[in-house]
Amino acid sequence: MLPYPLLTLALILIWLLLNGFTLGHLLLGIVVAVFASWAMASLRPEKPKLRKWYLLPKLFFRVVFDVLKSNVQVAWIILRGGSRNATPGFVTLELRVRDQISLALLAVILTSTPGSAWLEYDSNDNTVLLHVLDLENEAQWRETVANRYESLLMEIFA
Repeated sequence: MLPYPLLTLALILIWLLLNGFTLGHLLLGIVVAVFASWAMASLRPEKPKLRKWYLLPKLFFRVVFDVLKSNVQVAWIILRGGSRNATPGFVTLELRVRDQISLALLAVILTSTPGSAWLEYDSNDNTVLLHVLDLENEAQWRETVANRYESLLMEIFA
């Protein structure tokens, strides 16, 4: 009946905290929480297949380093005059990775890095449209994503 009982309970509590406690809100919160729990069960993704789990810290620290470095670069662009010196643009990247978990992580990595945003994924061509704040060299972006993130994600996940 309840595939995620803790989620259901948490949703009921949040509902009551936001709306106040009345019998009507309690019943409505229960209905909403149960339906949300069922919806979550239907969205259950496949379990990730970790081949080399010991490489996860390497990926984590690489991403943290790149996010910090990108923050500094974006701040520098803003401080030196913004859009006059930056060359924003779009780049289409052909991806080698096909695993859903790896694709989701790659999307999170590229979007959480300031100065870049994952805009569109084409599953037919296995390409992604990426917006870059300062696009000086498209080939460098392709190489960075392929060698820095994609290869490591393909090593970690089967």
